[in-house]
Amino acid sequence: MPQKQDYQGQCHCGAVRFSAHTDLASLGDCNCSRCRRLGWVMQSMPEADFTLLSGQDQLTTYRFNTETIDHLFCKTCGIESFARGSDGKGNTMVMINVNCLDRPPKIEKDAIKHWDGANF
Repeated sequence: MPQKQDYQGQCHCGAVRFSAHTDLASLGDCNCSRCRRLGWVMQSMPEADFTLLSGQDQLTTYRFNTETIDHLFCKTCGIESFARGSDGKGNTMVMINVNCLDRPPKIEKDAIKHWDGANF
């Protein structure tokens, strides 16, 4: 089983910075109208494993469809490096965009779990 590690990430301009403690073992993508256009590779984690280091005042929120996920974008560069939502049990979760990590790992396409968000 992969070990959790500490990762650092940011939006494109660096105004929004975060750290995440995760094992990157459950990478996913989604084919909903939004995620498909963005090309996200997601890693979900409990909110306790995520820290927003800077840029809270630079974030703007977008919600769509069921309006249960806070898609958070940098007001300057427009990049969504993470989002907040909840799991089926009501626990707050954070999804980081693995492509926004400072040192993104090499991602094997067959390791990505595909979520059919278009038909959810």
